[in-house]
Amino acid sequence: MNNTPLAALLDIHTSALAGMSSMPRHFERWAALAADDCHPDADLSQEVFRSHLVSGDDALTALWSRHLTAWDFAEAPPWADGSLARTDERRAVIYERLRFDSELCKALDQAVPVAKVPGATVITREFVPWYTDERAAARNFYWTAYEGKLRAKGWPEAAIASLDQASRAVVERLTDPEQPSARQAKGLVVGYVQSGKTANFTGVAAKAIDAGYRLVIVLGGTLNLLRAQTQRRLDMELIGQENILRGADLNDVDSLVGVDYVGDDEGWPEFVRHGGRPSTLGAFDIERLTTRDNDYKSLAQGIRALEFEKRVPTRPLHDPANLHHAAARILVVKKNKSVLTKLVKDLKQIHGILGELPALIIDDESDQASVNTSDPKKWERGSTERTAINGLISKLLGLLPRAQYVGYTATPFANVFIDPGDDMDIFPRDFLISLPRPSGYMGVQDFHDLNSPVPVEERTYANSQEKAHVRGIYESTGDRLQEAMDAFVLSGALKLYRSEHGVPDAHFRHHTMLVHQSVRQDDHADLALRINTMWHQAGYTSAAGHERLAALWEADFSPVSAAQAGDLPSPSSYDELRPYVYAARQRIGSGGQPVTVVNGDTDRYFAQLELDFDRTPNVWKILVGGTKLSRGFTVEGLTVTYYRRTTQQADTLMQMGRWFGFRPGYRDLVRLYIGREEPFGRDRSADLYEAYEAVCRDEETFREQLAQYAVLVDGEPQVTPVQIPPLVAQHLPWLKPSARNKMFNAELVEIRSPGRPIEPASYPLSSAVAKRNTEHWRPLLHALNPSPVPFSNPPDSTSTLTRKFTALTGRVAHADLMGVLSRLEWDRPRYFDPHLTYLQQLDGGLARVDDWYLMSPRLISDSRVDASILGSPPLSLVRRKIQAGKNAFGRIASVEHRTTAQRLIDEAASGRSTQIGPRTGVVLLYPVVEGSDPGSVHSAVHNGIADPSKIVLAFTLIPPRSAAGVDRRLVRFRAKNSSLEHEATIPVAPAT
Repeated sequence: MNNTPLAALLDIHTSALAGMSSMPRHFERWAALAADDCHPDADLSQEVFRSHLVSGDDALTALWSRHLTAWDFAEAPPWADGSLARTDERRAVIYERLRFDSELCKALDQAVPVAKVPGATVITREFVPWYTDERAAARNFYWTAYEGKLRAKGWPEAAIASLDQASRAVVERLTDPEQPSARQAKGLVVGYVQSGKTANFTGVAAKAIDAGYRLVIVLGGTLNLLRAQTQRRLDMELIGQENILRGADLNDVDSLVGVDYVGDDEGWPEFVRHGGRPSTLGAFDIERLTTRDNDYKSLAQGIRALEFEKRVPTRPLHDPANLHHAAARILVVKKNKSVLTKLVKDLKQIHGILGELPALIIDDESDQASVNTSDPKKWERGSTERTAINGLISKLLGLLPRAQYVGYTATPFANVFIDPGDDMDIFPRDFLISLPRPSGYMGVQDFHDLNSPVPVEERTYANSQEKAHVRGIYESTGDRLQEAMDAFVLSGALKLYRSEHGVPDAHFRHHTMLVHQSVRQDDHADLALRINTMWHQAGYTSAAGHERLAALWEADFSPVSAAQAGDLPSPSSYDELRPYVYAARQRIGSGGQPVTVVNGDTDRYFAQLELDFDRTPNVWKILVGGTKLSRGFTVEGLTVTYYRRTTQQADTLMQMGRWFGFRPGYRDLVRLYIGREEPFGRDRSADLYEAYEAVCRDEETFREQLAQYAVLVDGEPQVTPVQIPPLVAQHLPWLKPSARNKMFNAELVEIRSPGRPIEPASYPLSSAVAKRNTEHWRPLLHALNPSPVPFSNPPDSTSTLTRKFTALTGRVAHADLMGVLSRLEWDRPRYFDPHLTYLQQLDGGLARVDDWYLMSPRLISDSRVDASILGSPPLSLVRRKIQAGKNAFGRIASVEHRTTAQRLIDEAASGRSTQIGPRTGVVLLYPVVEGSDPGSVHSAVHNGIADPSKIVLAFTLIPPRSAAGVDRRLVRFRAKNSSLEHEATIPVAPAT
């Protein structure tokens, strides 16, 4: 039936698809044109095509996978008839344009399923489209090379297409490098911790260089080890061998002096090859101004290297006649004051060309060191003081009027708090892009059962991420450090077993365990000594040691792998695994040192650790450290983590999550031993696992809101980055989004308090304001029943007695209470506004409040003073003092009254209350007279009537527990904008 050789058919299909360019067209016609040139007798029937697909021809499938996936991922192309990317509807449009019959469509769907993965989320201001399909296709030398490298590394087509779209979303929002007028764009790209952000900015750099950007500055880490990792990655996957060699002959030893990688890097053969110097192939060269071992140096040669020659001297560099013939320069520099100062100094010396030079600044980990942490309250009026790195980045932007700034981070909270009104700072005013979660990535969601519908008692290794991967460290159960080390040995043995049973060795090149318990270096030394001692006493070659490992295998690893490993090979018994335990032990303990301490501050220190995962053949070690392992440093092969250090900043906590990342071939073996608080313990801040769950919710809330506002309305963006509503949430009250010195410009917008007391401070003491505020309470005061209601608190840990009191009570609708609270005047409104924002949202939906139970407690003392206020029943007046040095009262509500109110709320939530329902809140209301003299209360009353100008109606509110909201966030922030005269980016809507 099919006499056409496969090679011929592949040639025809390749030519036909290439001829179609960027859109699907009538395939039979294009194939016929291609066949006429080389294979005129080829059988081009759809039946022959389908038979090759069904038989599993890899080359033909790979070819069609590349093109179908590219069309699937195209964002709103004109040929797609409005179909959305990565959907069955888009694929149907593609097939219709190709004119394929149903049988061939089914075969293609089977061979190349639609990758229904999310795309990048983009918040953007309007921009002039310039990076068209035609322009991208016309100049794509370095992008094509990078794409080919990813394909050679085994990246699936869907992952490459996803990276293509996400990097394009960045590049098209930069300024056209050929544009006559100078303009800067600033953006932020948000990824996940250890999720491949480097791959994205490498793609951005490739496309930007192809398009015409001729100076690329990558700010890569604060240590040379991190900088060198980034340099090597760019050299290997983008810059390539020919640009590194610069004409040196691999067969001439003398010409290779000073050339890095050649001869001392086993990965050199894997570096991109362009087939010749790019400048001889119709493209242009890339000159490196930094190398693997050398950061930027201030030398005369360096200055000359920054000078750009023009083919047409009378035209500016950004003119196409010059731009696309000039070599590009790349620098990968540390965020170091000395290094950046040298670069700024050298750029100043070539200032004549800087106004014509399209430049791109890529800031890796842009929330580290780059953010200005100088306190605005200490600045002189009219001036901006900057911290060192922030100031130098601002100078770079000032020197390079055509520079584009793109920050990359997994923890964007500090960046979105930057003042949008400071034009020389790095607020992402032009775009904010959230990258999709990559396939195969293990993140926070893979260690927590977020919103799982499975009851806790029914969770198993198969349906629970926590049960599969997390092992809690409770004080009552010991520190489990020996067990964690046993798990490390056992998982290493399983990797070696899998390596011998068909899983690629590359997955298991490195095998590491991380122990992170303290930031103190002395603690690290003590802990390393303890682990070393434990290692040598563990008896991994003894009967007792094997018995311990066998028990851990049976109780933990065997059932987890059975539920989670899928098709990965696993031994049927510990006896089958036992030979590999010996080999794992040998690797980990090589040199007699299974433990490496990682806590130095210098590049020299890190160089002697032999922790360069790119250049070291195999790293099988237990790493003990703190801060230096918390950001940027990728711990390859990390399988077991022992983690007990806490922090009160969400972004710091997330960056400590070195256990996040890609775990090919051993995902089921990953274990997290993490500090937990006892189930009934009081110090919830000690529960690290709970803190990570809260951070995960903070992060997902941020991404969900980005996605919500990214949807275009009538073709226009709903908001620009500078108008982003409060997006940064906080789900635990003690876990702040970022460090205090990164939040000077943050404004607290909302504080949610479901089931917890809200007790305002900052009551105004002006008699006129006090009178107006008291008048606002009039309708609620009249809702109080004059007959006191008895309350009692049973004995508890604080007292063996039953405590009793009475209170006047009443019920008011939620809207009525909001009507009062929204009219109140405050000495410092910002202290209560975040609470009011929350309360005003409780008038509908799942988190609504139906009504409020008012309680005005009566004092027990015989000397109490009762008085009517604006015609109300007589209320007990209380005396409170202004706190020393503050314009605020201390605590308003007494402990007994708050205990009762809290018990009412808790009982209502559990359905045990006979007084209030689950959607009723409680208000404790106190008529307060300010003063330290007991006679001050009497002075406020005349004939049993209180003077409203001398009364402060203070209160404590406890909303019902149900008033939590679906996302469970507790706190939201936004950035202040100095250009809006201290207003927030979106002013709070006035109360109605």
